Amino acid sequence: MAFEVHQRVLFRHCDPAGIVFYPRYFEMINDALESFFDQAIGAPWDQMHQNAGVPTAEISARFTAPSRQGDELTMRLEVNRVGRSSMDYTMGASAAGELRFEAKGTMVFVNHAGKSTPWPDKMRAKLQEQKELAA
Repeated sequence: MAFEVHQRVLFRHCDPAGIVFYPRYFEMINDALESFFDQAIGAPWDQMHQNAGVPTAEISARFTAPSRQGDELTMRLEVNRVGRSSMDYTMGASAAGELRFEAKGTMVFVNHAGKSTPWPDKMRAKLQEQKELAA
């Protein structure tokens, strides 16, 4: 089972045409990742970012249908690979049974100096557990 979080499309997400302005999807992806690390991994970013972090190293997206203000998106995150200091994931968002976008990304665990460093054992175990749940 993949990690899911819900996101209501708000006025601030939309352009003058009334659809989600595509950079806002990247903010939603980041919000979902923050929730994932807090709820599924037990590593709230406000605590982790005091001396480490998980910046995005790579991300790509494919937009399949527009979303409009008031839509309820289900953001579904799956861990695909857990490396020494990185994690690959896929995320999809759907509303009313229709896929709105798909994204693939890589995050890297870094120390306080911004240098790639191995995942702490507890985080690695939880990430691996999430990978197995998504399989």
